[in-house]
Amino acid sequence: MEAAAPLLEIEGLAMRFPRPDGGVLSVLEGVTLALREGEILGLLGRSGSGKSTLLRLIAGLARPAAGQIRLLGRPVEGPPAGVAMVFQSFALFPWLTVLENVELGLEALGLPAAERRRRALAAIDMIGLDGFESALPRELSGGMRQRVGFARALVVHPAILLMDEPFSALDVLTAETLRTDFLELWSEGQLPIRGVVLVTHNIEEAVLMCDRVLVFGSGPGRIVADIPIGLPHPRDRLDPLFREEVERLYAALTAEGTGRRPPQRSEHLPGSGIGTVLPNLSPALLAGLIEALARPPYAGRADLPPLAAALQLEVDRLFPIAETLQMLRFAEVAGGDIRLTAEGMQFAAAGTDERKRLFARHLLAYVPLAAHIRRVLDERPGHRAPWTRFAEELMDHMGPEQAEASLRAVIGWGRYAEIFAYDDQRRVFSLDNP
Repeated sequence: MEAAAPLLEIEGLAMRFPRPDGGVLSVLEGVTLALREGEILGLLGRSGSGKSTLLRLIAGLARPAAGQIRLLGRPVEGPPAGVAMVFQSFALFPWLTVLENVELGLEALGLPAAERRRRALAAIDMIGLDGFESALPRELSGGMRQRVGFARALVVHPAILLMDEPFSALDVLTAETLRTDFLELWSEGQLPIRGVVLVTHNIEEAVLMCDRVLVFGSGPGRIVADIPIGLPHPRDRLDPLFREEVERLYAALTAEGTGRRPPQRSEHLPGSGIGTVLPNLSPALLAGLIEALARPPYAGRADLPPLAAALQLEVDRLFPIAETLQMLRFAEVAGGDIRLTAEGMQFAAAGTDERKRLFARHLLAYVPLAAHIRRVLDERPGHRAPWTRFAEELMDHMGPEQAEASLRAVIGWGRYAEIFAYDDQRRVFSLDNP
């Protein structure tokens, strides 16, 4: 497998979008990777790291700003033959039957009706939906609809299957069944594909399915680690070696989150300046994680994988909470572990008023945007400032959606800490305290 030419080669890929202010938002920079024959390659990272954008570029649905993509040795300059995609949202046509949805791609290829029907029925049978050919999507469960999505992608016999979080919209049991069925078909060589690229933010899913995992960092999206998963299939989640691989990926993601990288204008690591992109998390959610960590069995320190499992939180939910606590100096995150600081333990033991005072001190000391808003309000004679005063300033550092989310986050934190108020009807910040 090592000696064969890669199915997919990407070199120096970059993707950028223009901003309304005339600047450029960099989504991907310097991405280089290869997909080998017979390999399931995982792309793991948090929301906003450009994973789905990368899939769109591979599928020829967008053109990169720089770099090159080669599929089976040929440059990708538009939607190429030999690539199919399975989406998170199923993306079925609701007025078409299962059979008609699966046949659609073959119709686009111009195959005769008899050949379309033969191949579609074979794909439907293979994916476990025999008997449902005449059903409409509204008659199917979520798992069955996603099986239709798989059949529609596989029926065109692609060289590479792209999967964009295909199990994340399903309940836990349905997702597990579909993963297992897919892996069995793949291991037995029944799938008409030669390689898979799987986008996920679920670390256990990455270890369960992938031969190799590329960990993506954010701001802009780039590969920060390339981790082979050497376990034989089928893999057992309870195997200590499986848990070790999960720990490795958690450690890689937390190392990326600590910001050990060149400074950027728009940072996803909290605490780096007014251009920090803040996650819109409620104070109750932050307090909840502090309280959970302070109680037995953790006593202030926890390993992130079992903590995530106990709290039923995936990476995209747990990491922003943990890193926000790190920004506020209530916790430290490193090597796949989280530990409450002395101030974090103090917060957990405090009553409501003392918690508010402690949160206010840390908010003003460690969140530059909160301190900046308070300073502006203090300096103005009427102690008021419009939303636009800060939104326009943030959009020098980030996109409008990120600016909106960051301001919404700091509003919630500022209200809880009682360091400023906000009137959403008038869209005005103030020092009013009713």
